Amino acid sequence: MALNDNIKTVVKKSRGTGLLLVLVAAATLEATTLIQYVSSQRMLKREASQRAESELRATRNQIMDVVDQAEAAVHNSIWIARWCLDYPDSLVVVSRRIVEENPSVMGSTFALVPGYDKNHPLFSPYVCRSPEGDIEIKSLATEEYDYPSQEWFTEPLNYGIGYWSEPYVDTGGGNVLMTTYSVPVTDESGRIAAVLTADVSLDWLTDLVGSVRVYPNAFSVMISREGTIMVSPVEEFNMQRSIQDYAKGARDTANFNILAAAMLNGKSGNLVLGQRRRERTSVFYGPVEKTGWSMAIVIPDSEIYGEIRRMGVLVGILMLVGLSMLILILTATARSQLKYAEVNEKKERMEHELSIGHNIQMSMIPKTFPPFPERKDIDMAATIVPAKAVGGDLYDFFIREEKLYFCIGDVSGKGVPASLLMSVTRTLFRSVASHEKSPQRIVTLINDAMSDMNENDMFVTFFCGILDMATGHLRYCNAGHNPPLIFTDEVRMLPVLPNLPLGVMGGVHFPEQELDLACDNALFLYTDGVTEAENISHEQFGEDRMISVLRERRDSQGHLKAMEKAVADFVGDAEQSDDLTMLFIHYLNDMKPDATERHLILHNNIQQIPQLADFIETIANEMRLDQGLAMSLNLALEEAVTNVILYAYPAGSDGLVDIEAIMGKDILEFIISDSGVAFDPTAAPEADISLGVEDRPIGGLGIFLVRNIMDTVSYQRTDGKNILSMTKKL
Repeated sequence: MALNDNIKTVVKKSRGTGLLLVLVAAATLEATTLIQYVSSQRMLKREASQRAESELRATRNQIMDVVDQAEAAVHNSIWIARWCLDYPDSLVVVSRRIVEENPSVMGSTFALVPGYDKNHPLFSPYVCRSPEGDIEIKSLATEEYDYPSQEWFTEPLNYGIGYWSEPYVDTGGGNVLMTTYSVPVTDESGRIAAVLTADVSLDWLTDLVGSVRVYPNAFSVMISREGTIMVSPVEEFNMQRSIQDYAKGARDTANFNILAAAMLNGKSGNLVLGQRRRERTSVFYGPVEKTGWSMAIVIPDSEIYGEIRRMGVLVGILMLVGLSMLILILTATARSQLKYAEVNEKKERMEHELSIGHNIQMSMIPKTFPPFPERKDIDMAATIVPAKAVGGDLYDFFIREEKLYFCIGDVSGKGVPASLLMSVTRTLFRSVASHEKSPQRIVTLINDAMSDMNENDMFVTFFCGILDMATGHLRYCNAGHNPPLIFTDEVRMLPVLPNLPLGVMGGVHFPEQELDLACDNALFLYTDGVTEAENISHEQFGEDRMISVLRERRDSQGHLKAMEKAVADFVGDAEQSDDLTMLFIHYLNDMKPDATERHLILHNNIQQIPQLADFIETIANEMRLDQGLAMSLNLALEEAVTNVILYAYPAGSDGLVDIEAIMGKDILEFIISDSGVAFDPTAAPEADISLGVEDRPIGGLGIFLVRNIMDTVSYQRTDGKNILSMTKKL
């Protein structure tokens, strides 16, 4: 009897333990599934976001190609139009030239300001391309059309700059849905004489935006500057409804109004619309620069999460089956876990297939020259002239830790694929060079990264260099690119090892080379679009002509302009066959070998004063100064810089304070310069420190401290700048 009781007790305990195991297993499975489900949703959301943003960028880039072509066509013709103002009957030639030479432009007019020409009170010859491709000439100077009241005419006159009009159907003109880019034209006296335009048909825009398919059931919308729906899946809405009107009838009015406001204000971002789970949609939007348009990609949540939700239901069913089997018999636990493992493996494979691809970004290359106006030790200029609307050449540069990191490259092929790979290469350079200090390492890491993703067998010729701004020491690594030219006593090719281009194969060793640049030495980097430019006779520009152009003494911008003109003159009427890219680096550091220079630039904000302590500490460590001297120098520098921040610039304005430290063998000099109002602190009278605090006038102690700490203090006003020099003998 006791044995049976013991058996029953063991069975009960076993059942209790089994039930506990079932509950633990159920809780564990539920938590694991929930975590995986949430993680999968985040991954899918991130992938949808990256897909949409990539499509937005690609579509905007294609639109900007057409926009830039139209703007360039107008701006390149202004000088001809100004010359023709004295001969109004010849102005039609200007518009005809714009239409004939630019396939993206379907019409153009040169419309005189009413009353500008007494013989032509209203004058607006219109040249357009017919649907058959023929060139037609009309006149917009009619009572029915009344061109002086049209938006494309009035707005550029009001703003005084180029203007993209709202999309409209140009009845009496082009008779199609179009947008117009118009620019005011002034005569030689500066008086606005006319408006020159380029009409772009928007038929291509409908096809382009309508072809964007991030997911099968996703769609795209384009709105104008005023909110008019230009392109959408509902044809009745196009050019008939505005996003503001549509927002009034939307289910999620609050969020839709937020979306409408953001798009009309030219912002980028994403927003979720809809309040019920199955009806929610994700909207990714961004502006189209210059035009004022905005584009959005709308993706239903069912497209993003549909598969994972269906899989979630399946997993739930399998879990119920497994738990039921666990309750019936504990030995089924292993089989239940096996089934769950199989389901989990399927989910992992699905997540792997849906993993995020490479996000190609078109980054803007540096365009402002000189790029470092505050520096006197470098002069740079660069330019890219693509053969097509987009190109595959690249250059980039930045300064880190007083070293100039720079590169130039040429992607194989042309057009959009080359431009996308160019963006990837430039992004990789920025990313790798931000933490690597060797050209060989930078090139190797970029090559390995590109080789891993090079499914289209494209490659990039690439040259990377690092120039020490203090010493002129140049380290560089070449990956199949044209050897740069070096300017010393003569113009010659920089010795380079050819090496393989980037992206051909991984694991390649790229040797690094080096040399020293003296003050006034320079480097000219270029792509083969310069030397291989061909004229009508298929003769190439060649290295000899290139070197001949560069032998004349010019500044950096002058060299590039001269080279661009020489190539253009040589090519003549022949079509440009390749992208033309140039980068000129002129090294101008004439610092003596036994002196070292350090720079610190502050804004006129008193909160930036603490940076001086770090600046002095760095100098003190380099020169091995004792702590007491370092503190005194910091006090003097802080007094002088604080004086500039508080009084040099008008209240509320932003100005710069340039602090330069020159460290010699036995002397330390600080040069503080600013572009504020003229003020000589050394002209202040000596402070009488013998007076009591109540009798002593306010001010004067700062310059007193500076004079007592430093050995010499001098001031001069040069080229609109205050320059205060303070010297300490060591």
